[in-house]
Amino acid sequence: MTLISRCCAALLALLLMGPALAQAPAANAQAAAEATQEAPDVNIADLRARFSKLPASADNNDDLRALLAQINAIAAQVDAFINSRTAPLADLNARLGELGAAPTAPGTEDPNITRQRAALTKQRNALDSDIRLAKLLAIDARQRGTDLVNQRRKLFEAQLTERASSPLGGAFWLDIRDAWPDDIARLRALWDEMRRGAAVASEPQHRTEVLLTFVAALLVAVLGNLLAESALLRLAKRLLPPGRLRRSLLVIAFVGANVLLVGASAQWLASVLDDNGALGEQTRKVAQAVVAASIFISFVVGLGRALLSVKRPSWRLPPMSDDMARRLAPYPWLIGVIGAMVWAPAQVNAVIDASFAAVLATHVITALALTALIAAIVLRLGPDAVPPPAPPGATTADAPVPVDRPIWVGVLLSAVMVVIVVIWVLVAIGFVALASFLAGQLTWGGIVAAASYVMFKFSDDLFTAVVSSKSRFGMRLQKSFGFAPQTLDQAAVLLSGASRVAVFFYMLIALMAPLGSGPGEVFQRSGQFGSGFKIGEFVLVPGAIFSALGVAVAGFIAVRVLKRWLSQRYLPSTTLEPGMQSSISTLLGYVGSVTVVAFALSALGIGINRIAWVASALSVGIGFGLQAIVQNFISGLILLAERPVKVGDWVVLGTSEGDVRRINVRATEIQLGDRSTLIVPNSEFITKIVRNMTLANAEGRVLIRLPMPLSTDAKKVRALMLAACNTHSEVLPTPAPSVTLEGVEGGALIFQAIAFVASPRLAGGVRSDLLFEILDALRTADLPLSVPTMVVASGAATPMATPAEGPPPPASA
Repeated sequence: MTLISRCCAALLALLLMGPALAQAPAANAQAAAEATQEAPDVNIADLRARFSKLPASADNNDDLRALLAQINAIAAQVDAFINSRTAPLADLNARLGELGAAPTAPGTEDPNITRQRAALTKQRNALDSDIRLAKLLAIDARQRGTDLVNQRRKLFEAQLTERASSPLGGAFWLDIRDAWPDDIARLRALWDEMRRGAAVASEPQHRTEVLLTFVAALLVAVLGNLLAESALLRLAKRLLPPGRLRRSLLVIAFVGANVLLVGASAQWLASVLDDNGALGEQTRKVAQAVVAASIFISFVVGLGRALLSVKRPSWRLPPMSDDMARRLAPYPWLIGVIGAMVWAPAQVNAVIDASFAAVLATHVITALALTALIAAIVLRLGPDAVPPPAPPGATTADAPVPVDRPIWVGVLLSAVMVVIVVIWVLVAIGFVALASFLAGQLTWGGIVAAASYVMFKFSDDLFTAVVSSKSRFGMRLQKSFGFAPQTLDQAAVLLSGASRVAVFFYMLIALMAPLGSGPGEVFQRSGQFGSGFKIGEFVLVPGAIFSALGVAVAGFIAVRVLKRWLSQRYLPSTTLEPGMQSSISTLLGYVGSVTVVAFALSALGIGINRIAWVASALSVGIGFGLQAIVQNFISGLILLAERPVKVGDWVVLGTSEGDVRRINVRATEIQLGDRSTLIVPNSEFITKIVRNMTLANAEGRVLIRLPMPLSTDAKKVRALMLAACNTHSEVLPTPAPSVTLEGVEGGALIFQAIAFVASPRLAGGVRSDLLFEILDALRTADLPLSVPTMVVASGAATPMATPAEGPPPPASA
């Protein structure tokens, strides 16, 4: 797996991040398209014969790759054949279903219907047989492809562990000297072919087109990139709000624009040269290698420049000082150029079929060049021994403050240096293939890590800027659906975490690519993971996870919208009381939530039978450990159904009383008089005595009892108390207030006034107002209240005298 191939795979897997990445190898795209077009005319017997003629193994990597491409092409044709026959088979089954089963008694059916059923049955059986044979062939092809992939991996591992002559010994250089004449002859043949191609391109009939294409491709690659970056920058400032999303999205846009423009211009130039006959068999492969090298360089350079942002420090994603960014600015170019330079000899060796000594020398150059470049970068990233000097005229407070580096960064850089030393040791002792692979792996890991860092930042910034409560869209969600700010913030964190998991998944796939596989196998492996992997008895499909999340999000939003419409639009227009309206909305929320969870589990691949099995397995635990929770849940459903207590009622439970504000799944919230909230388990309302002040009648009663002396004019007191009750604005005229004389208690007349108000919540305040008015009226009418008679027992403590009383008489003997 070369650096350029890996870079192309990472660009697709990490910057596009789409499910379409899990498709067949890119090298087989044309064959798959042709197979799809020719599928209806394909004969399964011919495909089986072609498949049987293919060998089961190969001796080298190139033969394995070609054999795998042929098998994948056959598999694509078989899949296209199955897809093209599935709909007709379903149509035939439907038509046979319309005709019905054949009657048991002969001669009782119309002959035309009998003949039609027989013809359709024959067609259905033939089509079904072809589909079954095609599915068997598809299974065999995939199994053969898996075996070839494993064989290719084993061959790659065997090549890695092969030991050759050490570059420090003379045998290594003697082998190069002996193979030098043959390699030079092969290079001269390639050079002659390139000269012939240049001569063809310089002919008068081709010269103008080739020259104009070269100039145009150069302008697109260089000037087009500058114009694209400037345009993207202006668009970002105009369309995107200031924040982190603008920075991370610009990095992706810069990298995508660079790769697209450079890759398109290089491919355009190669196509023009090929159309004009300037490319031969070997130079055509070299031209494709140059196109891949240009894509690699543009990707690495664009990613490095966008991450460092030397000219725009405020747009820089990683936490890095300006001085560090300026010191690292040349290295993206060096990584791209050196990576392409060490990759070019390997491609030339493959084109000219160079000697084994030349291949070993290429491995040595690759290992040493890449490790030297990585070591230089690590040293640049190391802590500064001397802080940068302060600018002229700056004070001590203006001096730059060194930024503390996380410990894991130092550990990682130390580990990289250890790997570099190991690579040098492997080169010295002769394991040059393994050393070259580790060097490429180290470089590739850094590129994948940088691209993954950008995608991690982008996924976090995207959902933070779009879904969070502080974003514009989040504010619209709050107004439209009534979401709480905390809910939106939690949703942003969850969506960001899910996207990070997806990025991490493709990052692992990209990091696994160097293990002897190409981009096609990488995408094939990601497609296998995307189709599901088994954990115990459960098949986990990544696509199904995102489908389940989508169903859950859409379902809960729909339930919330329906509840909001019912509670704010429909139910207020009915004659239902507010408590009943709240009960209906709450029950609907429970039913909708359960339905959404069931649909989400179904999208995840968990059927109702599995849910029932889990519920039966948990029943024992529910019976012992969760019985209180289940009891409260069932009690809550009873409260919502029977409504002995509903939202808005004034209830008395023990020594507490207040308004019922909400009936939840487990408990009910009661707001007390001091504005505090009492959380009561729902089972308390079912199993204990509860006084509901507003269940049958929402009116409140005001009761006032006053003791008056025996000499009081009772009719006058009654008139004053009735007048006070009738003049109060909160007292209801019906039932009318009443004043009764209850009797004589303790030498005093007991007058009792009863008045009714609209709600028991008003009774306390009205009672206080009436007491003030009645006492003022009694004082004005010179009608004093009765003073309780005090009896002093012998030996009792002498009570403290009040201002209206004299000292108590002495106790008699």
